[in-house]
Amino acid sequence: MSSEIAIKVQNLSKCYEIYDKPHDRLLQMLSRGKKKYCREFWALHDVSFEIRKGETVGIVGKNGSGKSTLLQILCGTLNPTGGTVETHGRIAALLELGSGFNPEFTGRENVYLNATILGLSKEEIDEKYDAIIEFADIGEFINQPVKTYSSGMLVRLAFSVQAQVEPDILIVDEALAVGDAKFQARCFDRLKKLKENGTSILLVTHSSEQIVTHCDKAFLLNDGVQLEQGEPRKVVNRYLDLLFGKTQNSVVTELEPAVDAPETYHTPEGGMDVFDTHPNYNPNEYRWGDRAATIIDFHLSADGQEYPVAVDTGAKLKLAVFVRFDTDLVCPILGMTIKTKEGVTVYGVNSETLDSADFRAFGRKGDIVEVELSIACELAPGDYFISLGVSTKDGEEVTPRDRRYDSVHLQVRPTDKFFGLVNLDSSIRAKKVPN
Repeated sequence: MSSEIAIKVQNLSKCYEIYDKPHDRLLQMLSRGKKKYCREFWALHDVSFEIRKGETVGIVGKNGSGKSTLLQILCGTLNPTGGTVETHGRIAALLELGSGFNPEFTGRENVYLNATILGLSKEEIDEKYDAIIEFADIGEFINQPVKTYSSGMLVRLAFSVQAQVEPDILIVDEALAVGDAKFQARCFDRLKKLKENGTSILLVTHSSEQIVTHCDKAFLLNDGVQLEQGEPRKVVNRYLDLLFGKTQNSVVTELEPAVDAPETYHTPEGGMDVFDTHPNYNPNEYRWGDRAATIIDFHLSADGQEYPVAVDTGAKLKLAVFVRFDTDLVCPILGMTIKTKEGVTVYGVNSETLDSADFRAFGRKGDIVEVELSIACELAPGDYFISLGVSTKDGEEVTPRDRRYDSVHLQVRPTDKFFGLVNLDSSIRAKKVPN
């Protein structure tokens, strides 16, 4: 990765004027700014960031957060209201499905049209044409009008053109979401090669795992405001809070440290928060919530060993979680997620998906509830983090009460029985076939 800057954005803002009636536009023009006949909508407000050459950066945010507006400004198809944008090198972008394609032209004609717009000569396109068609893998449809293409075929061809021209900056906006798993794997392999060759990649997606796995850094937009910027997993955690919790524009503050207390394997005395007193506790956990309910303690064992430093693949884990209710809650939900150290979710479950009616029945103020989870640890060797959370749900709105992301560290010892991420307990049988 180079220290050379590919994209530099400073104090970028974009305001749209919203008119309630068509003739208000004319009145606004005639008033020459003396009177407002419109409402202002700020799609972006004071956004700043830098992307270096060869860096992959992810952008996350809910629908309507300003992501598409930002990308259009970076591509030069939209002018900002304020701030500056500097880009260095040729930009290729997949902003909308089939954007830049003429639906009446064939796939072959659109390849030449699109590549020409990106600045390639006919000779350069001729040289790359076979590679583009091979990567797209749409067969004889290359000679058919693209209006007859499925969404998957359209994105195959569009991505193939953008990626094969080897741009200095590649912007991908959710386009890969319509491709099948096999094509997505090929795309990310191609993105990796482009990155190694110095292409800066801006990846916009709702897939948090793609952000964590493929990006060097990320930033979060919400209602046009840049809320977070930095390490992908931290940004994704904040995004998940916004997506599944209460939306807020203010920065989430760190919670007060837990009260020191003697280590205990039983119900915490006085309902104190002693979660951080155990060996497997991760002091770098990410925690937030309104604390109407609090996760105050946990107890982890593997095949009878308490708070193990490391466990074997196949170990039977018991995880006891203690929850204190500080407010009357209706139908609380307890959730658990296991992630790799890179932030990839291996397994997630909650009391609703397991249809646990017994936990749902609790929630009276002052109650302390112990919940035991049984887990078959069929994980590959490595480091994992367990996240815990208590929430309530009213319709579609989920309110986080206490979320402790990556709060418990779990290490799985090396094994030579399999490779990959999980043990699927396969078996092999062989027998001689009669002649």
